[in-house]
Amino acid sequence: MTNEVLNSLRHDINEIDSDLLVLLAKRRRISHGVVEYKIANNKPIRDEAREHALLEKLIGYGKSLGLDAYYVNNVFQTILEDSVLNQQAMLQKNLNPGVMNETHRVAYLGGQGSYSQLACHKYFSRRPGKLVEMGCSSFEQITGKVESGQADYGLLPIENTSSGSINEVFDLLQHAQVSIVGEVTHSVEHCLLVTPETELSQLTKIFAHPQPFAQCSRFLQGLGDIQHETCDSTSSALQLALDTPNSAAIGSAQAGKNVGLEVIKSGLANQRENHSRFIVVARKPLQVSKQIPTKTSLIMATKQQAGSLADALMIFKHHNINLVKLESRPVPGNPWEEVFYVDLEANLVDSQVKQAFEELKKHTQYVRILGCYQSESLQAVSVES
Repeated sequence: MTNEVLNSLRHDINEIDSDLLVLLAKRRRISHGVVEYKIANNKPIRDEAREHALLEKLIGYGKSLGLDAYYVNNVFQTILEDSVLNQQAMLQKNLNPGVMNETHRVAYLGGQGSYSQLACHKYFSRRPGKLVEMGCSSFEQITGKVESGQADYGLLPIENTSSGSINEVFDLLQHAQVSIVGEVTHSVEHCLLVTPETELSQLTKIFAHPQPFAQCSRFLQGLGDIQHETCDSTSSALQLALDTPNSAAIGSAQAGKNVGLEVIKSGLANQRENHSRFIVVARKPLQVSKQIPTKTSLIMATKQQAGSLADALMIFKHHNINLVKLESRPVPGNPWEEVFYVDLEANLVDSQVKQAFEELKKHTQYVRILGCYQSESLQAVSVES
């Protein structure tokens, strides 16, 4: 094959890719029309039966074209997820017209290329408007900017599939005067980043936020006697690695590229599938439509007697409310006392949920709703291939 033939083939591929983007944009515009019908007729945004039938049809057609089922399923699962989440965001904007402004001032941890910034872009990509980014050096600074009105929203990492819950954020939520109004999950791909021409054998120090250190512990143990220095953000770690000879930072490849660092090793996380869940906070809560999947997060302190926690949790079972997370944290200044953080698949406007919370008050010393918000944790429809 000559170079001229290769270039011609690549040109054809580029044209097909451009056509695909045009079609995807057209599909999204049409789906926006569909959500208007669903709003008017009070229909659920997600129709899993239709998704299942559509995927089966597409997989069958794909096979006739020589495409394997796994490939077709993966492509269209992504397309369907994008459609559902965009329709949900449109419905929420329609329900909260006075809150969804044309400008979104968002505070998050770190700076350019940080995982928080990438998650911020992912979340607000479905919420049209100008994005004003406010990089912060601590979680307290993020909530502080939201509380004072300097930021409309704050983005806080709450848990990771590898390192678990981020306790500092849970503790902050005990007293921060903010409401959870959204969530977003972002894939984390940790890389070891160094200045050009630095080799792995030369490293004497690694900089990182505590979370990447925890998530990459197995890889780091294999490096031997290299000093670890924790930083308040990945952005700080990148800058220190840039300024310190024979050092490295842990972060994303894009973050390293932004500051002039190169990837010397990738895939550092203990788990291959490494994801972080972020919560979005604002000064005031949002209304959430009953037409979309919803979560409610709360803090509660149970009575100091045997079986009190079990009694409280049984209330959710009796009202058929699914509990998806339970986390205990100590109460500052009160030794041996704990509060419990609870995530429920529930909407506060449902009568069953209202009744459950009235009963919960009788079995607890304290209950505080942290937020009722749109769930973006979509479970993919399972299709036999």
